[in-house]
Amino acid sequence: MRYQRESATKSAVLVLLWYHLPMAMNLRLSPQQTEALRKAASQDGISMQEAALAAIDTYTSRRNQRLKEAIQRIAVEDAELLKRLAQ
Repeated sequence: MRYQRESATKSAVLVLLWYHLPMAMNLRLSPQQTEALRKAASQDGISMQEAALAAIDTYTSRRNQRLKEAIQRIAVEDAELLKRLAQ
């Protein structure tokens, strides 16, 4: 009985760890996108995967920056309203 419990616990730990591993994904591009990515990556001397990852990093970092800018703009434009709401 004890062996079964230990085995089940080890299995649960392995499953939990599996969820934290990097996951693969399929990215479906049009033929034109594939060719453009291939050419751009070749010109930069990197793989298509590296180029795609760099594009994702750029996009996600810009998104965070745009969010911060929007919050700052609202804080400035609606400063009086926010002050009244805080009272």
